[in-house]
Amino acid sequence: MAEKQDPIQEMVAAARRTQILDAATVVFAKKGFHRATVKDIAQQAGVADGTIYTYFESKTDVLLHILQRLNQSTEREQDFARGTEQDFRTFFVTYVRQRMTLLWPNAEVFRAVLPEMLVNPELRDLYNEQVLVPTFAIGEKYFQQAIQRGIFRPIDVPLMMRTLAGTFIGLLIIQLLGDKEIEKRWEEIPEVFATMVLDGVAAKPE
Repeated sequence: MAEKQDPIQEMVAAARRTQILDAATVVFAKKGFHRATVKDIAQQAGVADGTIYTYFESKTDVLLHILQRLNQSTEREQDFARGTEQDFRTFFVTYVRQRMTLLWPNAEVFRAVLPEMLVNPELRDLYNEQVLVPTFAIGEKYFQQAIQRGIFRPIDVPLMMRTLAGTFIGLLIIQLLGDKEIEKRWEEIPEVFATMVLDGVAAKPE
């Protein structure tokens, strides 16, 4: 029978992991993933180099935990479950706004790590396996249930999920490329996104 961990120790460990992830987020945003070192992260966190390895296996593991935190991987199931308790448009706008409120202030992290993910097969595979695939699975489950309840017409759910995610990520990349309109008006995007997805943009015949 597994021993129960002391709740105080769990709190301390969680706080230390958060401290390290916060520090690593700053370091990766400044230096990029490739140039950043574990020593840099430790100095930013105010801990010994070895402390990093007490909580994370490697620099890649630290980055994956940052991306999981930004993705809110552990909260997605609850988010979609709450979506069944309100009309879909309200849920969609609220959900997109929540995601943008979390991601947009951390845009520089993506600027720093995206090049590495594109050229590093190991990191890319781990991100796909640990972040993207589980997230898509949760979303697909929710949309399939909505189709069964008659909320949506039948549609290719896996492709729809990836199209929505691609649009969302594309907006972030466009801003990182210097687009001022998105930078100034990103808080308006959830409503526009909902209109495009749910209402379409073609004028309705009179």
